[in-house]
Amino acid sequence: MEIDEAVTLTQDRLAEEGGTMGDLLGHFRNRISPVLIGDSEWGRILECAGKLPITMGALPFGFELPLHERRPEADLGASLASGTRSAAFFRERARTDKTDKAARAIVRLFREMDAESSALREIVGRKLMLEYDIGAAQDGENSLPGMFLRPGERPIVGAHGQENDVGLVVDALVSCVGWELTDAERKNVERVYLAQPGDTRMDSFGVFPSRSRAIRLAIMGFKSQQELSSYLEETGWPGQVSDVEAVIARFKERVNIVRTGANIDVREEGIGPTLGLTLIVKQRYTKDSRYWLDGLTDWDPFLEAMSREDIVVPEKLAALADWVCKPTTLFAKSGRYVLLRGIHHIKLVISENRLRQAKAYVFMVLSGAVAP
Repeated sequence: MEIDEAVTLTQDRLAEEGGTMGDLLGHFRNRISPVLIGDSEWGRILECAGKLPITMGALPFGFELPLHERRPEADLGASLASGTRSAAFFRERARTDKTDKAARAIVRLFREMDAESSALREIVGRKLMLEYDIGAAQDGENSLPGMFLRPGERPIVGAHGQENDVGLVVDALVSCVGWELTDAERKNVERVYLAQPGDTRMDSFGVFPSRSRAIRLAIMGFKSQQELSSYLEETGWPGQVSDVEAVIARFKERVNIVRTGANIDVREEGIGPTLGLTLIVKQRYTKDSRYWLDGLTDWDPFLEAMSREDIVVPEKLAALADWVCKPTTLFAKSGRYVLLRGIHHIKLVISENRLRQAKAYVFMVLSGAVAP
């Protein structure tokens, strides 16, 4: 069965199980350690998920877990695709509730994806990722989620002259949330792309409409510490490159780093001072059918390396190690499902000249396309 068919089937079946993602997540509380997400924090997640259709459970969803914070809080991540039941839900919401800014932004973006011969769809496909600020958010009613696009259909690779592709994706993303890209922002985004080494790729584009204005770019595939350092210098990152090198160096002493990724914020005045580092210990390829599958011990070396960082809460790291598990069969009213859980990536955040945050991004994938 093709992936799109499996997603459609799973959405149809999930619609028989309840109305919202809150209904779905309610079944998983006993599978999530209270060390990672506490009871009151879980209640806030369910409140947010209660505004989302249960059919979103047919695509990857999960949590951002701050490993540097004692408080067991988390943000909620979810995915949806145009042309699906979930997309129809947001289209109806935008039609009936003119105050729902998130629904209106999603519909504007999907309208561009769904257009005939859509240039945007040729690059990013039909998928959109959402990140709901729950852990630190205060004004949940009017806040918009972070919105991310990934150029999975036509990868954007450094030194391939794809400035037009970069501009097209950024324009679509910022315009859907009501922003107008300034000339300075456009030039800075282009500068970030043109500085990319040839064997790196633009992994994702993101905006956080409810935070300080910036365009989040994730560049993956740096082969060496020197390559990343040269890139940061060329883009004009205002932090101390030597501090980044020190973090990478001490991790390399503990674990084999295959590639490195960088998350940077592009602003009108230039590159923001905060840098996100993703240290890759296992090369992933999005076209690989086993992209979402980790071996049960694949993350152990990196988690061990993380345990030596003073900012990391040991109890959270131990609970995180138990997140990865074998595919699990679940039984529900509409039949059998298979649940996959894993760690997608861990991001190290450098600001003010030192490592200040460590965040784990964990996922759940649910499929109802199970052979009898």
